[in-house]
Amino acid sequence: MEMVQQNIQIGLENRTTTNGREQNPDEVTKQNGAARTGNVTYGIDDVPSWYLCIFMALQHYLTMIGAIVAIPFILCPALCMQETDPDRSNIISTMIFVTGLITWLQATFGCRLPIVQGGTISFLVPTLAILGLPMWKCPEPEKLSAMTDEERRQVWTSRMCELSGAIAVSALFQLFCGFFGIIGSFLRFVTPLTIMPTVALVGLTLFDHAAEAASQQWGIAAGTFILLTIFSQCMSEVKIPTVAWRKGHGLQIVWFPLFKLFPVLLTISIMWGVCGILTATNVFKPGHPARTDLKINIIEDAPWFRVPYPGQWGVPTVSVAGVLGMLAGVLACTVESISYYPTTARMCAAPPPPLHAINRGLGVEGLGTALAGLWGSGNGTNTFGENVGAIGVTKVGSRRVVQWAAGLMLLQGVVGKLGAVFIIIPQPVVGGLFCVMFGMISAFGLSALQYVDLNSSRNLYIIGFSLFFPLVLTRWMGAHSGVIQTGVEALDAVLQVLLSTSILVGGITGCLLDNLIPGTDKERGLAAWAQEMSLHAAGASDEGDTYDFPVGMPYIRRWNWTKYLPFMPTYEAGKFTALFKRKKDS
Repeated sequence: MEMVQQNIQIGLENRTTTNGREQNPDEVTKQNGAARTGNVTYGIDDVPSWYLCIFMALQHYLTMIGAIVAIPFILCPALCMQETDPDRSNIISTMIFVTGLITWLQATFGCRLPIVQGGTISFLVPTLAILGLPMWKCPEPEKLSAMTDEERRQVWTSRMCELSGAIAVSALFQLFCGFFGIIGSFLRFVTPLTIMPTVALVGLTLFDHAAEAASQQWGIAAGTFILLTIFSQCMSEVKIPTVAWRKGHGLQIVWFPLFKLFPVLLTISIMWGVCGILTATNVFKPGHPARTDLKINIIEDAPWFRVPYPGQWGVPTVSVAGVLGMLAGVLACTVESISYYPTTARMCAAPPPPLHAINRGLGVEGLGTALAGLWGSGNGTNTFGENVGAIGVTKVGSRRVVQWAAGLMLLQGVVGKLGAVFIIIPQPVVGGLFCVMFGMISAFGLSALQYVDLNSSRNLYIIGFSLFFPLVLTRWMGAHSGVIQTGVEALDAVLQVLLSTSILVGGITGCLLDNLIPGTDKERGLAAWAQEMSLHAAGASDEGDTYDFPVGMPYIRRWNWTKYLPFMPTYEAGKFTALFKRKKDS
């Protein structure tokens, strides 16, 4: 209980800790040659008490569950599945199970940032394009209804196998480019004016989803984001008295920072309770989207215990059109994740991610997408922007918390009824949360502008165009889905996806304009950004590093050959090139 008391005391004093060393929030932490300040309750390397980890991990789980569950509701009809098909809940459980597995791998051995990896809307666009091909068109409703259960299952599983193969093969591109450092070698062209539109457009593009959920009952949605604002911003320094047991001292009264640590969990609990009261008193009539019993059948239909496994729907199939279409989704996710890594590190008051961590993170993400395809989730994996926003709101950036969240996801993926309880959260509550989370993501994208000269007309032009043009183009592409007619269906699908993905269009637009339009290094903020991205990392030091592997580092430091591998913590950029040049000269 001594450790419990210490953890609570750390929260009370609002200190940032790094590798077990307490610091004042205003103090500057220097690691890997980069300075980083922050005001977080738990830093990236901090280990809160296990019971605190459970509740803080639950916040991450509740933040991502809405986005995860939303994907199958779009995917399943396109697979020709009927609404009463019990395998719908099994697909949801599979997605959450894979999310937990890849999140744990990413936080433990990948980039080692507290990010959640899960299903993404970026893969839905190519998915719908593939399933829209003539060979995969759904049978007429009358014909589908006349089929037996086994025939209907064959209809949707054949389509799922096509998606599984396309996702798994296209993910090999990201896996290969990540672990071999190919993507990392181009990071010198990723400037603040590239990061800004890419990250900011995530929040700006998702406003439709937030509006759709919140507009189902604006009163509940407004109550949600008002409470979240009060708890996280106005009452973050308010402590409440709690009873704790301390060995040798017995029961004691301690002051606990409840609103700082659990603003999301408190908000969801209160507003869910309000919806329950209004449901019980019949203020919300049957069928109202804010009723707590609207999706109660999900709990009834969910199995108690089921372990998802690779190939559970059949052997994946591969086609050129499917792989090329999914490759566009992989590219969009890659650009988005590169943008999130330094953003997340800054939010956690962590050192900027070195090149080896970025390479490894992208490689593990590619591995996760491949596994998601083989498992039959019908989707890939990507960094969840919602959970990045949750870190900014809660100021809890502990890696251990996300590892616990991954454990909850794995548990829910196996115990179906456990996850179904959280799936029935009323949509207006989710919409209110999204209004805050998506806004936080956009704000952190705009924060990259602190490195550039905002008095420069050149920079203002790039900022305005790279934000506005992608919104115009993607909205037009959405309204004219069949406008691209090259004669090659696979190429049509690729171009449709590329031009319909705002984050990809914005990132490429900002990158091209910033690297092609003349401007000084100071004007573009390159010196400060190079330090932020830590592109010149010289490998892990003997004293340890935030991005080191949790095991085996003494051996890795002892081996000289690990310096040449782009995904190893001891990797030294340019080492392999220098070795090759020396051999060529000799």
